Amino acid sequence: MTYCLGLNLAQGLVMLSDTRTNAGVDNISTFSKMQILEVPGERVICMTTAGNLAITQSAWGYLQEGVTLDGRRQKLADMPNMFQAARLLGAAVREVYEADGKALAAQGIGFDASFLLGGQIGTEAPRLFLVYAAGNFIEATQDTPFLQIGEHKYGKPILDRALNWDTPLMDGVKLALVSMDSTLRSNLTVGMPLDLMTADRDSLHIGRWRRITEDDPYFSMVRQGWSNALRSALVALPAPEWG
Repeated sequence: MTYCLGLNLAQGLVMLSDTRTNAGVDNISTFSKMQILEVPGERVICMTTAGNLAITQSAWGYLQEGVTLDGRRQKLADMPNMFQAARLLGAAVREVYEADGKALAAQGIGFDASFLLGGQIGTEAPRLFLVYAAGNFIEATQDTPFLQIGEHKYGKPILDRALNWDTPLMDGVKLALVSMDSTLRSNLTVGMPLDLMTADRDSLHIGRWRRITEDDPYFSMVRQGWSNALRSALVALPAPEWG
């Protein structure tokens, strides 16, 4: 399993993913689940993935080599806007299913894959999509400016409580890291290191990219600070009247 999240905020995009793959308790590996396409001044696109690694890697390969959409082969680098990029990713997922779905089913393996696709192309505003295994997708909105895939339930409450469209970008980074830390503490199938990417609105290039390891000083400070803050908040709450 994995955990990836994307935030589409007024100031830009935040994308965060873990790197653990788990094929059994004795077969745990590290693979990046974040792929980036950057053409400075023209487009910046980030894709994060959850599910079967062979499926998600194949889908990214199709996006680079060409996918049939609207009757012709097209690449991610050719897409005129992010909606068409999401359509192309959906088409790529369906092509992977056509190529490998029956063989996977014959081995008793489900077609398990989901994707977050965020970015900005040209003068269009940044957009963020969640693409499902069937190739269909939904888009983040100002009312709900985040999307998650994988083991998302542990990291969702902090986003529901504290995140909104106007959250400053670097506060969004902090919230993303707290969300990830909550998941790391509660689910062993999600693991370090982490990949973090931000893209400021209208910059059309990667603002920050960081591989966060266990000994990263900032992430360690966030983990400890958040734990201390929760304990302090609990102590500060009045005891129930029936106590």
